Amino acid sequence: MVNLYKLLADPTRKKILSLTAKREYTQKELVSSFDMSQPGIKKHIDMLIDEKLLLIRREGKYNYYRLNQSLFEKEAIQAKKEINHILKSKLDRLNDFLEEE
Repeated sequence: MVNLYKLLADPTRKKILSLTAKREYTQKELVSSFDMSQPGIKKHIDMLIDEKLLLIRREGKYNYYRLNQSLFEKEAIQAKKEINHILKSKLDRLNDFLEEE
């Protein structure tokens, strides 16, 4: 999976994930939520689909997009573990430094 931080660093992708966490959206509905062209939004949608963060439900000629909640939660838990590990390492080094003083 592409780094979750990189995906969330883009405000458009972050907003798409936020919107689709609440309900399903068609591509047209998503486009109307942004000041961006349809091809521009589609690029972001495709990136999120490729990383399996967005799920598609097809109904007739429409595609409905929604957040893949379980995968997103799994990735968020993993990111939290990584951040906690980094912070613990930094605090341990700071503690070692302070004890040497």
